Amino acid sequence: MRQVQIAIFIDIVVYTLLMHTAGGIASGLGMLLAVAVAAAALMMEGRLSLLFAAIASLAVIAQQSYSVLQNQPLATTFTQAGLLGLLFFTVAVMAHVLYRRVRSAEALAARRKVDIDDLSKLNDFIIHSIHTGILVVDGERRLRLLNQAALDVLEVKQFRRGVALAALSPELDRWLARSNVSTPTDWLLHCNRREIRVSPKPLGVDRANGIILYLRDNQEVMKEAQQIKLAALGTLTASIAHNIRNPLSAMTHASQLLAENPALTDDDRHLLDIIRRNGARIEDTVHSVLQLSRRHQREPAQLVLATWLEEFAAEFCERHDLDPATLQLRLHSTAVTVNVDPRHLHQIIANLCENALIHGQRSGQSPLIILRSTGIAGTVQLAVCDVGAGIAPAVVNEIFNPFYTTKTNGTGLGLYIARELAETNGISLTYTPHEPRGSCFLLVFAG
Repeated sequence: MRQVQIAIFIDIVVYTLLMHTAGGIASGLGMLLAVAVAAAALMMEGRLSLLFAAIASLAVIAQQSYSVLQNQPLATTFTQAGLLGLLFFTVAVMAHVLYRRVRSAEALAARRKVDIDDLSKLNDFIIHSIHTGILVVDGERRLRLLNQAALDVLEVKQFRRGVALAALSPELDRWLARSNVSTPTDWLLHCNRREIRVSPKPLGVDRANGIILYLRDNQEVMKEAQQIKLAALGTLTASIAHNIRNPLSAMTHASQLLAENPALTDDDRHLLDIIRRNGARIEDTVHSVLQLSRRHQREPAQLVLATWLEEFAAEFCERHDLDPATLQLRLHSTAVTVNVDPRHLHQIIANLCENALIHGQRSGQSPLIILRSTGIAGTVQLAVCDVGAGIAPAVVNEIFNPFYTTKTNGTGLGLYIARELAETNGISLTYTPHEPRGSCFLLVFAG
């Protein structure tokens, strides 16, 4: 700052001497002093700009006075020198106002740049945090943006801006090349052995401006829709459960009292059996759906698996009036412990065993259920197997879907609830065929 002040002061002195040498104010070189004053006002703040205007004015008056003392003939007067000094002050004030406005605009631009940078970072954070895959391409189908969810859907580890879409996903590039995105509709695309739901959104009137592609695994979309439907169904059922169960209990109790009438005919008793069976079916359905809303209430505990399975087997055989040989335990260790909610585990194993009782027996033979535990690579595995006809390969992918059943009197929620409860407890539940015949449901406990 001091160097600038010295430089401007020297400019004023030099311009004043030059003006004096050229003949004084009449030479017109006094306007050069206005340039120095303006430069001072633009480069320095506050009263310094007026200080140099005053110095320039004094320099002009001093030059005029010196010329008068030297008896030099002058065509100008002190009035003109004063007007020139007034011009210096006017230039200084105007330049200073301009300087302040420029600085204010510069500060505003800097703040806006910071805000834009922060907003850009926030946008990137939000986009990369969204669970829906987002992919942006320009008019030449070159990548501009890709979030982590899209990388996961396309099974790609990384990408570079500007590369062709075909290098990332040839299937998606071919689909985009032949599709009409001016009327955006969802499409199903088979890519990397996965079914991907693609939702295009043009960034302008045509694809030349670029396109946003929303990518989602179609299985996840269907699962979420299913979860919403079941949650709504569970809420609805919970709210009207007492309205269903109260008349159902009255109907069941009345049928029991009516069954004690010795005057009933065989046809009447047959009708009563139908009432009791369908009443029990309604009760099971309401109970199963109510469990959907309570499946996340987890209270884990450390269980000795072998001891717990022995108690379960005894209780299950007693409740279903089964021979103890029907439910066989094959345990690899008696000291293995698992961290799981005992109620949830009981319901999971009970659902699988009851399913095995219905579907896991050959005609003319007694059912056989095998509970086999193993320990592999630090994990505990529990298999629930039967020796029935097994499950047809065509329907294996459907058995865990809600309301899927092959029984005329089933709810189709048993296996679905079992898997939901298993996932709540960090357990993997899968189906595998049992050799040489039958079905096997495998529970893998987290290590």
